[in-house]
Amino acid sequence: MSATSVSTFLLFFAVVYLLITSAVLLRNRFELTPLSSEKNIPDEQPLVSVCIPARNEERTLGKLLQSLTLQDYPHFEVLVLDDHSEDRTAEVIQNYKDAFGPRLIHLNGTEKPDSWLGKPWACQQLGEAASGEILLFLDADTLLEKSAVSRVAASFENHPVSMITVWPRQILKTFWENSVLPLVYYALLTLLPAIYVFRDPRWMPRSMARFFRGSFAAANGQCIAFRTDVYREIGGHHSVHDKIVEDVELARSLKTSGYRIRMFQGCGTVSCRMYTSEKEMFAGFRKNFLAGFGYSIPLFVTGSILHLIVFIFPFLMLFTALLNGSTADLWLSVAAVSLIFIHRFMLSLWFQWDPLYSLLHPIGVLWFQRLGIRVLADYLSGKKVEWKGRKV
Repeated sequence: MSATSVSTFLLFFAVVYLLITSAVLLRNRFELTPLSSEKNIPDEQPLVSVCIPARNEERTLGKLLQSLTLQDYPHFEVLVLDDHSEDRTAEVIQNYKDAFGPRLIHLNGTEKPDSWLGKPWACQQLGEAASGEILLFLDADTLLEKSAVSRVAASFENHPVSMITVWPRQILKTFWENSVLPLVYYALLTLLPAIYVFRDPRWMPRSMARFFRGSFAAANGQCIAFRTDVYREIGGHHSVHDKIVEDVELARSLKTSGYRIRMFQGCGTVSCRMYTSEKEMFAGFRKNFLAGFGYSIPLFVTGSILHLIVFIFPFLMLFTALLNGSTADLWLSVAAVSLIFIHRFMLSLWFQWDPLYSLLHPIGVLWFQRLGIRVLADYLSGKKVEWKGRKV
């Protein structure tokens, strides 16, 4: 096979892949809905326990607690676990004692068992101390609009679910945040039909759907909520005590146990600024990037090659085809690049990001390629990554 025919085949493959993912993205635009409105909350409002694990969170925790003081839902408690912080986290919690009164419960984390990772251990302690019928786990860097807790409670009433998870609107400020973080949502929303997290695919035979049910599990630990009885029935975070992507593993556990979960998007309700610098972002993704692929090196490498073919090769061939006059390659490159930009512009409008950064999609892809090389080197050398002062 000649070099020209190989390039044409790869471009054709990229266009077909992008067309298929276009259908998934369009479907998600309609089916990944906001949290339910609060109008269907029953007269006897369930107690919501807002559970916040906090380790060295002095920079963000106060903003979250302030947003919780403004909630329009009257029946909730706030539990904050100070997980051996080395900064002013404990002082930030105490500063809000007057605002919440007895509804604010300040917990000091106990020593982590060797077999546990830090976040699952903190969340397990929170879940055991909570009194609510609904457990709402929030990362300390999230922010809530005033109706957020009401909408979480209403979503359990309006949908037959035992768990919900919200994908917050990510707040992006720096160049690297804008260039990289949207690709996380891009991957999710072009590959996974959100409705399949809630129910089995109707086109799939029932026996096959049961077998693959766990494969359609997804969650975002920044904002995740459970019916307390179901959470405790599956063992809470104890069941995922050594999992880096504990949110996804909890979702998988519920789905395989026959419970229903549902994903929502958080525009207008929940927002988050995950990272504030490229260095922090690299360290954050470095700890869990391979875990997202189930620690499968073949799958990890295949995903890397796929992204190079679909998201980098068409840009290179666009210029090559202009120079060598290959009409077929030129049109296929234009089609692929156009579809990528259309996808990114759709996401930018949806999640209220700066659409100009959509034009830098290849830079974000190459950033993840660099991350992948570093993560693969960590795995092969057995090197553990440090996050918030702990090896993971």
